[in-house]
Amino acid sequence: METTGRRRRQRGLTRGLLAAFAAAFALVPLSGAAGAAGARARPLGVTWMRGFAAPGTPARFDRVGVIKVGRSTAKNVLVLEPGTSAAAAYFVPLARWIVSKATGWQVWSVQRREALLDDESELNLFKEGQATATQLYDYYLGFLKDPSITHHIAPVATSSVEFAKQWGMNVAVQDLHRVIAAAHRLGGKVVLGGHSLGGSVVTAYATWDFGGHAGADGLAGLVYIDGGSGTTAITAPEATAALAALDAPTATPWLAFGGIPAPYAGIFSATGSAAALFDPNGPSLGQASGLLPADIVPPTPVTNLGQYGYALNAATSPLSLLAAQGHLGTGLTASGGWNGAGALTPIRRFATMFSGYPMLGVDGSEWYFPQRLTDDTGAVDNGNANPAQSVLGVDATMGHRLPRDLRIYAFGARLGGAGVLQDAQILAAQSGIPARNLTLVNRQSTYSHNDPAGAYPVNAFFAHLVPFLNGIGS
Repeated sequence: METTGRRRRQRGLTRGLLAAFAAAFALVPLSGAAGAAGARARPLGVTWMRGFAAPGTPARFDRVGVIKVGRSTAKNVLVLEPGTSAAAAYFVPLARWIVSKATGWQVWSVQRREALLDDESELNLFKEGQATATQLYDYYLGFLKDPSITHHIAPVATSSVEFAKQWGMNVAVQDLHRVIAAAHRLGGKVVLGGHSLGGSVVTAYATWDFGGHAGADGLAGLVYIDGGSGTTAITAPEATAALAALDAPTATPWLAFGGIPAPYAGIFSATGSAAALFDPNGPSLGQASGLLPADIVPPTPVTNLGQYGYALNAATSPLSLLAAQGHLGTGLTASGGWNGAGALTPIRRFATMFSGYPMLGVDGSEWYFPQRLTDDTGAVDNGNANPAQSVLGVDATMGHRLPRDLRIYAFGARLGGAGVLQDAQILAAQSGIPARNLTLVNRQSTYSHNDPAGAYPVNAFFAHLVPFLNGIGS
C-alpha cells in the first residue's frame, strides 16, 4: 500500500490537520492493551434494503440501512434520521430507552448509503479485543506520519466516487421513502424524527411532492430534535454557485466537518470514543504530543476519559465544537480522571453513542458525509417552492398541504433553541394544523446539542417524547 499517490496525500496534510486528528486519538493509548477483551456483541446491527436508484451510482451503493430496536411484533415505528456527519448508532441508547417505555413501538435508526464506504475492519477488531490500541492508531492515523506502516486504511479516492456529488436531498428523501414504506408494512403508525440537519430532512420528506401527495400523508407525526429547515431559502445564484463549486474537477464530494477532510473526522470520533470506553484510565499520550489544539488541552496530565470529557463537555469545550458537546459532568478530577457528577449525559453513554459498541461494522459518525446534502438543505424553506429548489432539484413544495391531523413535537437545545419551535409552528400554520397538535419544548439554556439524545436518567426531551408517541399509537 506504499504508493506514490499515498505519499502525495501525506505531504498534503498540514500540521494543523494532524493536530485535529491527534485530538481524537488523545483518547487512544498508543502502547495500551487490546480493547474490550472478551466482550460479546449484542444481536443488533444494520439491516440493509434496496434504496433509490440514483443516477450514475453503482447499484451496490443504492441501499439504505436501519438499526431496528424493539420487539419485531410492535406495529408502530419511530424512524430517526441522524444529523450532519452522524450515523445510525448515535440513536441506539435512546432507542432502547424509548421502546422500554413506549408501548407498541419500534425505533428504526437510519444508516445512509454513504456509510457503505467506511472501512471499520480494524475498529471491529478493537471492539472484539483482537487488536491493540497501537494497531488501531496505526491503521487509521499512524501511517500518515510513519511511512513504514504498510497495513492501513486506504481512503476513498475522489475519482472513484464522483457520482456521490449527486447524493443530495433527493437521494436522501427517496431512500427514506423506502424505509418508511417498509415501516408501513407492519400495519401501524409511522412517525419521522430527525436531529440537527436530520430535522431539515424531516421537513423535506414531509413536504416532498410524491406524485401529487405530500410525504406527510403517510405519517402520523414529526419530531424535531434541535434542528429544522428554517424559513429563508438560499437564492438561485447561491444554489448555482454551490453546484459549480461541487462540480469542479478537483472538488471532493464530501463535507469537511470542522475543516477536517473525510474520512478523518468520522475516524477520530469512532475510534476515540471506543478507546474512552475500553481504556478510560490510561494516560492521554496525545496530551503530551504537542499536536493537540491548545483550547482542548487540559493544564494538568489526564486520562483518556479525562481528555475526552474535557474536549466535549459544555463547560470546557470550545465554542467551535458546539455541535459536538454534551453536559458530561463536573470536570477533571485531581488525578486527571473524569468526574461525571451532575451530568445530563453520562460520559460513557456518550462514548457508546459514537463508538457504536457493542455493534460491529457501525458507529455513530459518518466518515463520508455528502456536501450536496448540506447544500440542498438551504432550499427546503419549510416546504415552500422557491427558485433555489429548481436549481438543486429539491421537490419540497407541499408545505401548505400537510394533513391537518398531523402531530408535531419540536425540542430546542443549544444550537436551534426557540428557532426550532418557531419553524414547527410556521409549518403547522401553513397547513392549518391546530396548535393543540403541537408539543413545543425549549431547553436551549440547559441542554447542549447532543443532550436530547444522550441525557439519562433525567431527560426533558424523552419525558415529552414518550407521551407524544403513546398518544399517537393508542
